[in-house]
Amino acid sequence: MPELLLELFSEEIPARMQARAAEDLARLVSAALAPLAPEDVRTFHGPRRLALVAQVAAGTPEMRSTERGPRAGAPEQALAGFLRKHGASRDAVREEGGYLVLDRVVPAVDAATVIARELPGVLRRFPWPRSMRWGGTSGFAWVRPLRRILCVLDGKPVPFDLREGEDDGHGLVAGNETEGHRFMAPGAFAVAGFADYRAELAARHVILDAEERIALIRRDAARLAEAEGLSVVEDAGLIAEIAGLTEWPVGLMGRIDAGFMDLPPEVLRTSMRVNQRYIALRHPDGTAASRFVVFANVVPADGGAAIVAGNERVLRARLADARFFWDQDRKRPLEAYLPKLAEVTFHAKLGTQRDRVDRLMRLAGEIAPLVGADRTLAERAALLCKADLVTGMVGEFPELQGVMGRYYALAEGEDGSVANAIRDHYAPRGAEDDVPAEPVAIALALADGIYTLSGFFFVGEKPTGSGDPFALRRAALGIVRLVRENGVRVDLMTASEFAFRLAGTDAGRVKAQYAFSLLEKAEAAGIGEVQSAAGPINVIRWRELASDLLDFLAERLRVQLRAEGKRHDIVAAVLARGADGDLLRVLARAEAIEALLGTEDGANLRTAYARAANILRIEERKDGRAYDAAPDPARYREPQEQALAAALDVAEPAIDAHLAAEGFVAAMTDLAALRPALDAFFDHVTVNAPEPALRENRLGLLARVRRAMDRIADFSKLEG
Repeated sequence: MPELLLELFSEEIPARMQARAAEDLARLVSAALAPLAPEDVRTFHGPRRLALVAQVAAGTPEMRSTERGPRAGAPEQALAGFLRKHGASRDAVREEGGYLVLDRVVPAVDAATVIARELPGVLRRFPWPRSMRWGGTSGFAWVRPLRRILCVLDGKPVPFDLREGEDDGHGLVAGNETEGHRFMAPGAFAVAGFADYRAELAARHVILDAEERIALIRRDAARLAEAEGLSVVEDAGLIAEIAGLTEWPVGLMGRIDAGFMDLPPEVLRTSMRVNQRYIALRHPDGTAASRFVVFANVVPADGGAAIVAGNERVLRARLADARFFWDQDRKRPLEAYLPKLAEVTFHAKLGTQRDRVDRLMRLAGEIAPLVGADRTLAERAALLCKADLVTGMVGEFPELQGVMGRYYALAEGEDGSVANAIRDHYAPRGAEDDVPAEPVAIALALADGIYTLSGFFFVGEKPTGSGDPFALRRAALGIVRLVRENGVRVDLMTASEFAFRLAGTDAGRVKAQYAFSLLEKAEAAGIGEVQSAAGPINVIRWRELASDLLDFLAERLRVQLRAEGKRHDIVAAVLARGADGDLLRVLARAEAIEALLGTEDGANLRTAYARAANILRIEERKDGRAYDAAPDPARYREPQEQALAAALDVAEPAIDAHLAAEGFVAAMTDLAALRPALDAFFDHVTVNAPEPALRENRLGLLARVRRAMDRIADFSKLEG
């Protein structure tokens, strides 16, 4: 198959956009050239170029088809519509079998023609997150000014341009030329294919493959660090960003002034990473080293002395700013920053960050005893957990929220568990992060996650489709991980109801404590709404919202189980029997069911349940009624009916007792004991007996079987 090579050469593309753009290029080109059946599609990205190479068919074959139109003699309007639809004339139609038919021939098209026809549209519609226009002669937009288009098919250029009507598309015409490194090998050169393209770029100081650049950066940084007896602080995101900023990365070692080394290591790393894209180093004992690695995009003539000196000078200025914030922030205790939180809006409908803190204190206090934490310490941690948001350091480096709060709390003599909770309550921030393990931090992290979800659900900001502007799915997954990995028994339904009550008190109009008291009294009195000086306060709504929130958390649990390769459908079956806010109990029940289904008895029991449920569904729909009434023992005619009823008489109370004691494995054993009687019933008993009373009684017995199994889970929700 012919080889297609496409390169889009531009001014510097932001590093964060490159990988996604390469994926979009592969997707859009594959779709546009689908008639050529692209194979082995590979993409490459870097600071100045997106490239794609693929194998494509030599062209599209001739296609013949016959389209049947209206009947012969049909009104002229029908024929005109048919011809208009197919772009044909009257003399192209013939009669066959009483119908007018059109013979269509789509001629073969060579690959170069298809490519030249389809690719301009791909480039004009390219989905950059942000794009720009330039030059004033064209409305064509690209992430940065597009300078060249290279398009080569089987060694020959495929010329096409971006003109559209009077728009000249900046005069860009695809050809067979590209450029090497901006500084070390400027100027254009021609290529004949991908192997030639890659080799010529390398000879001109451009490493095409981002993964190769990443590997080189890792090797260079490790080599420089080891020469000083140090190691690299792992930061995959930073290394990927450096790879997106350089085409020929060259590592150089710089020094940090000793006067800054008493700053917290997170401050040093963040300042270097955010402002300068330096790689931090550390000593074997884990302490921060007064060295950093910077990557240039050229091979310096002086060995890098000038580049290193310039970067060290810039870093001194950056760290001097950090020193100022560090010193200024510690002049006041964390608690002194709380009034400023009242000036920061958390959400327009949820009040300020200070309102949020007040609510977190109450919620953390309620959760603390459930996770083995001291209530006073949990409430203290909640009071201080957002104070660092209004400090100078976090204002400069938002990434350090929580981290700086811990340092400031420790400096003031706060309890270590309080300080650690201030730092850790944001965790986990991502899939690779550890969850908090200390009880006070667990209580605060759960409170923060539950209140965040409850608050945004309360004001109608639930995630929709792929949109999740407040990262609520991540917050929900964090709650699931906190519960699972720490083995904490918290009723999330109850905690969510409590959080919704807090979210429902508009602290911008009513004192939270006062409004909350009104709600509690109204709930106790069964009143749906109370009037306050600030207006009506809803009482009932939080229960429905808490149920919605529990469903949302359960869905995140299923997503996590699916990612782990476990049976997520069993969790859905367990929750279908009724809301349960204790995720550990849900998982324990699901594991017991999975163990039962893995046995012969379990598999056969599930089959029998499906048969009973299907019969009941069909008959209940046909009769327009449910068979929920208890069957009459006097109407049992067959011994198998009596045996099944007797088995249920034994199993039902035993299952209830075991479920109440959370003995799920024992409950499954009781359920499995129904199998022989149920099999015998289906083998020897005709459910739809001709006698109406007998049929109704037997359907009632099957409904009893269904209810017995539904005590544990809705088995109809199981997949496969």
